[in-house]
Amino acid sequence: MSQQKKQWGAIIVMIALFAMIAFVTNLCSPMATIIKNQGDISNVLAQIGNYGNFIAYLVMGIPAGMLISKYGYKKTALIGLFIGAVGILIQWFSGQLDNGNNLGVVFGVYLVGAFICGFTMCILNTVVNPMLNLLGGGGNKGNQLIQIGGVFNSAAAVAVYIIMGALIGDAAKAKIADATPALMIALAIFVIAFIVILFTKIEEPEQAPVDLSLIKGAMQYRHFVLGVVAIFLYMGLEVGTPTYILQYLTSEQGGSMSASIVGLIVAVYWLLMLVGRFVGGSIGAKVSSRTQITVVASVALILVLFGMFAPQDVTVSVPGIDWANLSVIWTEVPIGIFAFILVGLCTSVMWGGIFNMAVEGLGKYTAIASGIFMTMVFGCAVMVALQGWLADITDYLTSYWVVVACAAYILFYALIGSRVSKAE
Repeated sequence: MSQQKKQWGAIIVMIALFAMIAFVTNLCSPMATIIKNQGDISNVLAQIGNYGNFIAYLVMGIPAGMLISKYGYKKTALIGLFIGAVGILIQWFSGQLDNGNNLGVVFGVYLVGAFICGFTMCILNTVVNPMLNLLGGGGNKGNQLIQIGGVFNSAAAVAVYIIMGALIGDAAKAKIADATPALMIALAIFVIAFIVILFTKIEEPEQAPVDLSLIKGAMQYRHFVLGVVAIFLYMGLEVGTPTYILQYLTSEQGGSMSASIVGLIVAVYWLLMLVGRFVGGSIGAKVSSRTQITVVASVALILVLFGMFAPQDVTVSVPGIDWANLSVIWTEVPIGIFAFILVGLCTSVMWGGIFNMAVEGLGKYTAIASGIFMTMVFGCAVMVALQGWLADITDYLTSYWVVVACAAYILFYALIGSRVSKAE
């Protein structure tokens, strides 16, 4: 009984960390709205927080896995939380510099803070995913715990939009300093999590010694290598879909809708991810990751293709959530855009399912494999930029061929690439 309680304590801590990851990561998107209105700022520059956050995964992914191999999951999580607190304080400091006259310095300091926070998000992701998988015993149970963690992850993301919506108010007048309460909440979460984890007993699985040859060992597993590519492209599917809904609907091509209204509609995409993860967590013990990913990748492929070619003059009324006032609004949008929004239901379970399949049978290589896996999160920056480039030379709807390619590969991985096999 004591061992069981200890295990559940570890599971609860890991799920709480899963939620924290979403809270801090999703601060970057509403912060981009603030940055966009600081002056003549391009959409590309406005996303500097996301770039800093996700590119940090490329730098920290493998070192994070090696930290786990050397210090274990608990100490690595504590290191990550300390680094995250520093990153939040730097982002807060950038707001104190925001006097309207020195935007280069302000953005530079903010980017450094976001980059450092990205280190923490990478470290915590490297800790949380394999720990939940291991605590669940791998297989379907491991996938179920990751999906349940995803429910809290999505709930925290929704909380960010509620809080930031209330703080920002009129986006055209908002400054970085206006986000101070949200940053302080994030800082408090880091401190509380540090204290809780410090006093929580976590039974560490056996780790292989720190050795760069572990990377070579993990890469011998073909299904893992293909899974690494799958998570890289998954980031383009998850983030690219809602990002360019916003760009399209606010452009002349999409009807020049109000950015504030479109933002409320796009937020529903993330809410649907919460719903999908709740369902995925509920059935995760009975339905394999392979089956789940096969189904959602197929549906996502159909939805995106339909959205690209659906007649733009056929509209449907879709809900949007006014997070600041906690009210529902209804707006007419092209039916194809509604299909894009529904993709959130599909992307919801992909992260956990792909990870679960990719690390199956890796044994002592699991920790370092998790680090390699996390480096591929920088695919968000690459694929979103690629989609933006295609939108610039064609149009927004045509740019969704990038998303189609991502969904098609994930379907291939679920059907064929995920079969456990060690490369010769």
